[in-house]
Amino acid sequence: MDSENPRDGDFELVTLRNGSRAVRHLGHGEVMHPSVGPWQEALRLYVEQPRLAERLRTPGEPLVIHDVGLGAATNAVAALTCARELGAERRRALELVSFEVDLAPLRLALADAAGFPFLQPFHEAAEALMRDGVWESEGMRWRLHLGDAQGLIDSGLPKADLVFFDPFSPASNPEMWTARVLSQVRACCREDGEGALLLTYSAATPTRVTLLLAGFYVGAGVSTGTKGETTVGATRRESLALPLGERWLERWRRSSSRAPHGEPLTPELEARVLAHPQWRGG
Repeated sequence: MDSENPRDGDFELVTLRNGSRAVRHLGHGEVMHPSVGPWQEALRLYVEQPRLAERLRTPGEPLVIHDVGLGAATNAVAALTCARELGAERRRALELVSFEVDLAPLRLALADAAGFPFLQPFHEAAEALMRDGVWESEGMRWRLHLGDAQGLIDSGLPKADLVFFDPFSPASNPEMWTARVLSQVRACCREDGEGALLLTYSAATPTRVTLLLAGFYVGAGVSTGTKGETTVGATRRESLALPLGERWLERWRRSSSRAPHGEPLTPELEARVLAHPQWRGG
């Protein structure tokens, strides 16, 4: 085994230009959390952007996160770290449900304590998750759905307040970005209260079209690394800080990438995008 780039199955560890360690798929070559490194991206996109700490300070039912694409558990552990660091300020439990088809990235990251130091406080939790499928402690519950994340509706999940949507890119993992799968994700989102937010790194036009077709309201998300912006889906338009509007719609009409992921843009799909209640907002 290469001591610099240890491998496990289809994955290897690599060092980014900024010195951060990350996981790369040996087949398509895609790196998890490129550019800024995994921890900074996880904090910015999935903890700070949805104001997770503020949500956990607000009394209520357990806050439910669907973590679609566990990978090396960076996003999941960022949420767990936020919850633990709040201490007595936290007024509600955290229920985290992670989906993954291959635990090799997590095994690699856990074995590299120096490269992934942020995982170490939850090393035993991650080991329990892989062994038992669940870990519980201090008002936190972390569950694993190992296998294809498609078919979420049939899994009896608690409704999500937040969705961390972080599979490999549409180019590398196209089946996870279809309207069919994202509609299933949408069906598992909370409708009452504040509704739910879906957070993802992709700002591609096809991603946003697919989210609209799946029933989400869609807005621009925060920047990260070399990405000027990311994307937020919501079950309620008023939950979006920067909802897409007429300007985006006009650009979409002129775009060469108007179709959703995985299928052509038919007249029926185009009509559905144009009839979306997104455009009737304020």
